[in-house]
Amino acid sequence: MHISIIGSGYVGLVTGACFAELGNHVVCADNDIKKIACLKKGLIPIYEPGLDELIKSNLKKKRLNFTSSIADAVNAGEIIFITVGTPSLENGEADLTGIENVARKIAKNMSGYRLIVEKSTVPVETGAWVKQTVSAYAGKKHKFDVASNPEFLREGQAINDFMHPDRIVLGVESKKAAELLTALYKPLKAPILITDVKSAELIKHASNSFLATKISFINAVSQVCDKVGADVSKVALGMGLDGRIGKDFLNAGLGYGGSCFPKDVDAFIAISEKLGYEFDLLTAVRNINSRQREFFLEKIKNTLWIIKGKTIAVLGVSFKPNTDDIRSSAAVDIIRAIQKEGAKVRVYDPKAMKKAAGALNKTVTFCNDAYSASKGSDCLLVLTDWDEFKELDFLKIKKLLKRPVILDGRNIYDPQEMRKLGFTYESIGRKSKD
Repeated sequence: MHISIIGSGYVGLVTGACFAELGNHVVCADNDIKKIACLKKGLIPIYEPGLDELIKSNLKKKRLNFTSSIADAVNAGEIIFITVGTPSLENGEADLTGIENVARKIAKNMSGYRLIVEKSTVPVETGAWVKQTVSAYAGKKHKFDVASNPEFLREGQAINDFMHPDRIVLGVESKKAAELLTALYKPLKAPILITDVKSAELIKHASNSFLATKISFINAVSQVCDKVGADVSKVALGMGLDGRIGKDFLNAGLGYGGSCFPKDVDAFIAISEKLGYEFDLLTAVRNINSRQREFFLEKIKNTLWIIKGKTIAVLGVSFKPNTDDIRSSAAVDIIRAIQKEGAKVRVYDPKAMKKAAGALNKTVTFCNDAYSASKGSDCLLVLTDWDEFKELDFLKIKKLLKRPVILDGRNIYDPQEMRKLGFTYESIGRKSKD
């Protein structure tokens, strides 16, 4: 099939590369001319496992192309996916400027029937506005449909999530749109839910907000565990074995981050308020997430006593492992907070160093590995649970640190083992009650 993707960011690149891998002819468009020039050469602006190889392979097979011309993209594809950003405004609402601009350009450049598909995460009723905008600028020259097909891609696992989805949600208004999208997704052999556009739009915000709720719930429990000396990992295991609850998203830590959960929770609260409903549960979820970072900062202060003048090693800057994304990263917030307290910071992250250098204070020292970050530091903070951090030589780390102190914000080490090795060790919700 002939497909166009407008917006070559994270979602657009993964979607375009995967559709091309399934044998479709895909054109990805973006108004960032430098980005498009790099993509044409096979240079990928983000880190996502497997994406580099997928894009290069399909460029070579000429199933995947890139352009900075929206007009060319509109002409190339019968199905047009909108994957532009929808960042949060100050009031929490999604900024839909990009969606409107793209809808207008699609309308002006259509040369025949087009199925216009919302792939970006958008507030409910956006589909109706897209339809109204296209109608206003295209007139009655060409027929079109608007559909919603929310993405459920996890950074670090996006290729696998696309190729092996739990479900595919199609919000459609016509039989033709349903048939086209069903045929497009047929090779994936996944359950397909066909619904109306508004329900599909709500499914994305409701899903992400529910997952954020699970994370905030277990983090609230972790603070209770910390106060009484219980082990939150055991509590989470006992909860997760209940099939009605499930074990996923019950890992206590520094809270959720990234480009989706914070934005989608804010947006769902704003959407609900606009419709006359106060979503108090999600307001609490957001507040708990913010307080979890403050909780960890208090642990740092209680362990070091005085932060000013201390040298602190930090492992991990990305909001989660297997990505270089630092958007809404707890690690970035914590680094900024300890710098404000007067700490000197030494940082290492396997993939996010370049982006971190652009976002953090220039006084941060960026190191080549965990060992060079630890050298001469008063303590070590683990802020992202990269696999390589689980395999460190801790006897070497102990010799390099001024003091054998580790604060583990992701609960990746065994407290007893760390204490046996002679470390002062603090984690989330697993404090020994002495």
